[in-house]
Amino acid sequence: MGFKKKNRFQTLLGVTGSGKTLSMAHTISALGKPTLIISHNKTLAAQLYEEFSTIFPQDHVHYFVSYYDYYQPEAYMPASDTYIEKSVQINEEIDRLRHAAVRSVLQYPNTIVIASVSCIYNLGSPQSYKNLSFSLQIGDVLSKRDFLKALLTLQFERNEIGFWRGNFRIRDRYIDVWMPEGDTILRVALKENIIEELILMQAPFGDSEAITSFTLFPAKFWSSEESSRKKAIERIQKDLAGQVSVLEKAKKNLEAERLRRRTRYDIALIEEVGWCKGIENYSRYFEDRKEGSAPYTLIDYFPHTESGEADFLTIIDESHITIPQIRGMHNGDRARKTTLVEHGFRLPSAIDNRPLTFKEFLEKTGQTLFASATPTPYELQKSSLVAEQIVRPTFLLDPVVEVRPTKNQIPNLLSEIEKRVAKNQRVLVTVLTKRLAEALSEHLKDKKIKTTYLHSEIDTLERPKILFDLRKGTYDVLVGVNLLREGLDLPEVSLVVILDADKEGFLRDRTSFIQIAGRAARHIDGFVIMYSDKITKSMKEALLEVGRRRKTQEAYNTKHHTKPVSIAKELKITLQSAQKEEDLPVRSEFEKTYRNELKRQLELAQRNLQFEKAAQIKAKIDSLKTDKKK
Repeated sequence: MGFKKKNRFQTLLGVTGSGKTLSMAHTISALGKPTLIISHNKTLAAQLYEEFSTIFPQDHVHYFVSYYDYYQPEAYMPASDTYIEKSVQINEEIDRLRHAAVRSVLQYPNTIVIASVSCIYNLGSPQSYKNLSFSLQIGDVLSKRDFLKALLTLQFERNEIGFWRGNFRIRDRYIDVWMPEGDTILRVALKENIIEELILMQAPFGDSEAITSFTLFPAKFWSSEESSRKKAIERIQKDLAGQVSVLEKAKKNLEAERLRRRTRYDIALIEEVGWCKGIENYSRYFEDRKEGSAPYTLIDYFPHTESGEADFLTIIDESHITIPQIRGMHNGDRARKTTLVEHGFRLPSAIDNRPLTFKEFLEKTGQTLFASATPTPYELQKSSLVAEQIVRPTFLLDPVVEVRPTKNQIPNLLSEIEKRVAKNQRVLVTVLTKRLAEALSEHLKDKKIKTTYLHSEIDTLERPKILFDLRKGTYDVLVGVNLLREGLDLPEVSLVVILDADKEGFLRDRTSFIQIAGRAARHIDGFVIMYSDKITKSMKEALLEVGRRRKTQEAYNTKHHTKPVSIAKELKITLQSAQKEEDLPVRSEFEKTYRNELKRQLELAQRNLQFEKAAQIKAKIDSLKTDKKK
């Protein structure tokens, strides 16, 4: 293996269905190092999480993506004098998974994290995160006052009524702490300033286990140590004075006053509670970083040697699209924040709360495997070894690709769909815009075809369920834009349709065509239709490459007397518990808290007009009432 020979970069060129994921797993197993797998979108990351969880059931496999269901970054538009305050809606489940991933990386060497490019964004210093951790052991001397102070330092909040993740509550001599990274409650029993008992409980559903020791990590990222807080505030005040002076010299008195007031308010909060809204914009001060230096990201939490070299494996899945994503994140972020700084909304330190540049990313990572069916010249040139994986273990051929005219394309599409539905097969249709995806989906529904759409505005945790429903047969057709490309494992799909194939561009280039066609390569009847009135350069190149790969597999099958076999894969919902909450008994002491949380979720669903979700939550509440009567 090249990595054992100290190769820095390698490329795995594997066609769809050739077993790239299994090859990646063998590489991880052979090296025996913690591994970071980076995917370009959350849907594929969720699928990889499911697959690696199955392959490595005894290891710690985690999921780390952006936790925003809605994200409006802080911005200022000088032309209209419009300030847009940062507005976010955080997905609590993904936040929990992020905390679990970070804790696992710090504690277990057999950790595999599947991440989106969110892993290159500022996460706070791993050293501060570790320094703030608080160890508990039976028999240790610890007063109730000191323990409560430690919990507040770790940014846990006291909540006796709506007890939930990241909260603690006091029960006589017990103190319950709900971990931010999971549905686990730590119960600490203190007697005469001695830790008498430590109990881990699965909340709100049940089982408990007595333990002898436990380590608490911060409930929030960017929590600051008390020792560094004073020094950081002094540096903030110094830079504030300097930046106010710069603005005043430029005759920007309004901007100078704005910056002075906003920053002083933040300082007051940090002095009082150790945290403020937007504290990440001051992270450079708390982490004692120099101006312009790289921020700390998830990558820094992975192990490094004493000399500072990365001691973990990085796998960049679908590298032909993930690497350009990593390259592009920094510039857009900097442009927005420079405007905020120039107009007195933020100190210049806000610019250093940013994603990594590509150069910094390469400096922080070590041995790297690029995995793609269509690697770019960059990956091929950087790699000491390029391994081709073109022959499929199922002996399936690449699909036949046919170009058809756009005249009467929708009636023709309907006819092709009906043929597949009659055989209990599935269809993917790719279009160029979200609006067209939704419109075509509605048109197909009107024709009594079970259809839905998938694009970037669908919630992160909803996407895997849509794919599951397609495989299960709830839907026969899925219409999408860019999410129906790389890596999606849908063996029931026999037909892929590409509308507007002759519109040259990002979604209709050589790489895109090969990737889209690959979605039909897991079915023995795999077929691709391109609707186009001309053959573009990209179409021609893609047709030649798909044809080459098809001939290679045909030659292998003929030589070894093998027959293609469709892939059979177990139906499984990604990122969801195997046992539903409503099927689990609720311990009596958590029943009130659980009911209150359900009521809060019900009100939110009703306000958002999510009536189906509201009905499901109401059924859970009614179920609790019924159980209590029994």
